Amino acid sequence: MAVLPILRYPDERLHRLARPVVVVDESVRALVRDMAETMYAAPGIGLAAVQVGDPRQVVVIDISEARDELRTFINPVIVEAAGTCEFEEGCLSVPGIYETVRRAARVKTQSLDERGRPFELVAEGLLAVCIQHEIDHLHGRVFVEHLSRLKQSRILAKLKKQQRLTM
Repeated sequence: MAVLPILRYPDERLHRLARPVVVVDESVRALVRDMAETMYAAPGIGLAAVQVGDPRQVVVIDISEARDELRTFINPVIVEAAGTCEFEEGCLSVPGIYETVRRAARVKTQSLDERGRPFELVAEGLLAVCIQHEIDHLHGRVFVEHLSRLKQSRILAKLKKQQRLTM
């Protein structure tokens, strides 16, 4: 297992559409293990493969306090969404930035697990928000793009300043 480098916004690779996984094989399971290790080390609660430069539709999420309830979503699709909620979100690809985003309060998803078996999941609250956030990544969208243009430009300026200071 390995901790992978996480792409930083506004890296153009974060805006590419992820491609579906055709066969869930050992290379996909290895990616899931590496993504989980990367997510836990960051630390974060969700990570999409595109964030580590892999163009496949793979997501890992663990919102548990003990960090022992890893969920894997391969080729995830939201088939139902209901209600609205607002959560303060952050992102491993947009370090140090936290903003309130409006999303569906409840979602029903269809996915494959790490063995390639299909499953459905109904999620609410933080898990629903996290699923939507990570699926956005698979569609080439970063959470700050849900914000106003003004907020986006301020965030971009702040990130560029941070980058200059760390060089």
